[in-house]
Amino acid sequence: MLTFEEKQLIIEKTFPDLTRKEVSMKRLNYHYENSVYEKTVVVQHLHPNGNGFVYVEGVPGYQTDDRGLVNIREATEAELVATIRDAIRALSTEEVEEVEEPIEEVWVNKEGQKLSLQEEDGFFNVYHVYNLEDGFGDYEEATAYLKEEGFKRSGGESK
Repeated sequence: MLTFEEKQLIIEKTFPDLTRKEVSMKRLNYHYENSVYEKTVVVQHLHPNGNGFVYVEGVPGYQTDDRGLVNIREATEAELVATIRDAIRALSTEEVEEVEEPIEEVWVNKEGQKLSLQEEDGFFNVYHVYNLEDGFGDYEEATAYLKEEGFKRSGGESK
């Protein structure tokens, strides 16, 4: 087990962009001031007995407590460095909301006529070339209409 002093030295030499702040009972916190979130604490309550925590909420591969912290009491130097690096990376990156691509499908009937189904502003519109045939509030309604009219989704069956 690394001592308090060894952990402190590793943190301060390896991560000069962390700011040390003393807290009660001779414990130390290390903050990442360039965090894109309000949360800036990376290392929390590094204690002279060697105990301490790193904030890795949402980082895959870590078993955290209910506060998003992982204990570093028994961490090796390599584990400590990797955990802090992962924590900084998580605080440096804004979560990108996954945006689904709007639906755009081509539907064909037996005569070879084509209609397109396009999701636009929360509606599902059916077009013949550039002319709006009909609009629907959800995908199921639109596809039911197309099936009733004898159309099948080009390239296979609909969702």
